[in-house]
Amino acid sequence: MKRDLYETLGVQKNADEKELKSAFRKLAMKYHPDRNPGDQEAEKSFKEINEAYETLKDPQKRAAYDRYGHAAFEHGGMGAGFGNGFAGGAGGFSDIFEDIFGEMMGGGRRRSAGGRERGADLRYNMEITLEEAFSGKTAQIRVPTSVTCDVCTGTGAKPGTSPKTCGTCQGSGRIRAAQGFFSIERTCPTCGGRGQTITDPCGKCHGQGRVMEERTLSVNIPAGIEDGTRIRLSGEGEAGLRGGPAGDLYIFLSVKPHEFYQRDGADLYCSVPISMTTAALGGKFDVTTLDGTKSRVTVPEGTQAGKQFRLKGKGMPVLRSNQTGDLYIQIQIETPQKLTKRQRELLQEFEQISSKENNPESTGFFARMKDFFDTLSD
Repeated sequence: MKRDLYETLGVQKNADEKELKSAFRKLAMKYHPDRNPGDQEAEKSFKEINEAYETLKDPQKRAAYDRYGHAAFEHGGMGAGFGNGFAGGAGGFSDIFEDIFGEMMGGGRRRSAGGRERGADLRYNMEITLEEAFSGKTAQIRVPTSVTCDVCTGTGAKPGTSPKTCGTCQGSGRIRAAQGFFSIERTCPTCGGRGQTITDPCGKCHGQGRVMEERTLSVNIPAGIEDGTRIRLSGEGEAGLRGGPAGDLYIFLSVKPHEFYQRDGADLYCSVPISMTTAALGGKFDVTTLDGTKSRVTVPEGTQAGKQFRLKGKGMPVLRSNQTGDLYIQIQIETPQKLTKRQRELLQEFEQISSKENNPESTGFFARMKDFFDTLSD
């Protein structure tokens, strides 16, 4: 038994158009196959909510459903031919994807008079180093994409000719078909919704108005950019169909893991191992920062593992700001290994003459632990 369409969208039967659209958007984004790859249940749910919305957003189909339920669309009824909403006809999958996800990517394909369609948006993944994110750079990238045909200037027609108005739909790109008491509008099968036909196509682009080509583009990477940042290059995407506007190119940046530094926003962290004697007696060491300079860190006597030293202004620049983060040096104390006989004797001698004041943390810890469990046993 088919599920109630209002229940599928999670709305009341008196829901208005705005409520229907809002509910559909949330569910479509949640169950879209691109967000749930390989999930058959999510795909099934997406088809169900798509079908429900396609029916309820149309006043005529909604009225028929409210009166007859699913029976209104069976046995050649007005819904026959719409299927699950992924095939042609009004409100097919491409329109749904454009409506929901097009806004997230700067707009999907748009078809205008004359058969022109907006070109698709393109994605380019770029990986940069932390040093490049620190200083910024101008990168040259090569992007294979479709560009406007230089022979027909995007019309798709052979030079000297021009597209003709479609005789089936008279240039509207849509046709109406009567089914019972209802009239259904569908995409024109002759021109594919473009409103025009080409009888003598361009020999280079074969009527598409665009050809594949590899382009070299310059991309400005600003200093301080973070991992996962998206850069939009307007009009640098796929060329539009038959002279339509070009889509956009989106650069998705990822920053390579660094061998020494870890990033947290504008701050940097570096774990530095020092010897046991340096930690006990104190000392100094130099670290090379991302700007190529050296900064000296002074280790005071008795420094413990995990101690942090802050180097102000030695972190990452804040994007589009004069501010700079800090660099935090985290101390790790290295335990001596492969001791010689003499070194072992010296350490044993040191252990024998040590007092509680030399190791207050460990002495205090075990004393507190003993007291704690002695109290529990009382």
